[in-house]
Amino acid sequence: METELFVLILDLVGTFAFALNGGLTAVRAAKVDIVGVITLGMITAMGGGILRDMILNVQPATFQDWRYLAVAAAGALIAFAFSWVLDRLSGPIEILDAIGLSVFAVSGATKAMDFGLGPVQAMILGTLTAVGGGTIRDALILRIPSVLSEGLYAIPAFLGAAITVIATQLELYGMAAAITAAVVCWLIRVIGVYFKLNAPRPPQPTGTQDKN
Repeated sequence: METELFVLILDLVGTFAFALNGGLTAVRAAKVDIVGVITLGMITAMGGGILRDMILNVQPATFQDWRYLAVAAAGALIAFAFSWVLDRLSGPIEILDAIGLSVFAVSGATKAMDFGLGPVQAMILGTLTAVGGGTIRDALILRIPSVLSEGLYAIPAFLGAAITVIATQLELYGMAAAITAAVVCWLIRVIGVYFKLNAPRPPQPTGTQDKN
């Protein structure tokens, strides 16, 4: 019961952060109305968790517990109502996105391990939980998903999930381990955003000349 409560708390924190992030992204990038803001906010918040639960072959937690819908809707509404304030803060979207990314990576990997998945599968599922909602959101607003265009997006999520899995395998998993995994993921993501770092990309041809 203690583990289930802890995973629930992680999920709700990530849901709220991603809902705010999705709502602010909608206001900035898509210029949509209140319906669009709430829709994109809730999709960002719950999309990864729904994908995770579908793979685990269980009814999505979003439709079992009203708190997920309430928290997601509240986050999106706050983004809509106070977007003019939040938009002036330094990097609010990136910070919120990093929070949601780190929390969902940990909770996704934790739930995967609870359902008996192997270590590698749990790491992958934790990463999917973290990046799934944002990927769906970006696709809906016709933007290249961050997971495909920003190298330090999926990588920190995978590392956070990996730390969670390793701690579980060593029977060291608990609140301290989960917080450590989330903080590592968050720090790597924020550092990547601040310094504009990316993973290696395909080499580009050099010395090309303009053709007349």
